[in-house]
Amino acid sequence: MNTTDYLINGILVLLVVRQIRARRLDMTSLVLPVVLVGGAAAYYLRSVPTAGNDLTLELTLGGSGALLGVLCGLTTRLWRGEDGVYSKAGVIAAVLWVLGMATRMGFAFASDHGAAGRIADFSRNHQITSSQAWVAAFVLMALAEVVTRLVVIRYRAHRLDSTANPAAAVAA
Repeated sequence: MNTTDYLINGILVLLVVRQIRARRLDMTSLVLPVVLVGGAAAYYLRSVPTAGNDLTLELTLGGSGALLGVLCGLTTRLWRGEDGVYSKAGVIAAVLWVLGMATRMGFAFASDHGAAGRIADFSRNHQITSSQAWVAAFVLMALAEVVTRLVVIRYRAHRLDSTANPAAAVAA
């Protein structure tokens, strides 16, 4: 990992701080996480290999990211305020977000500090064809985590808003 990698991961970890503070769900809270993770994806993702078991690896890590995102979304507190719906990530949501980040950062750190041989052996034994497959899998994991968290929160916010204002639900 180089300085840019640490900087990108640090910015993504700071998203946790934004989630822990109570804030109104607005366009910024929807767009900012997607833009930040999308930027990281654009920086790291060169291709999505599908040979051997690459696709299985990518779907597995993408699915685990989606699961983390759903759990983060379900453990985020939502409430209706005077000017909209508010959210605040609780301890469980923050721990799950950090767990996802730590998994990705830990893998990158381990691969640079002595585990590269074991990762290569695992890759050969499981027909993972390149390091780009690992990159793609971890990027897809991050994207899936962010997007599913946002979808769950937005769905829950919509339900909260429509139960608090039945006339709006009928008009929608």
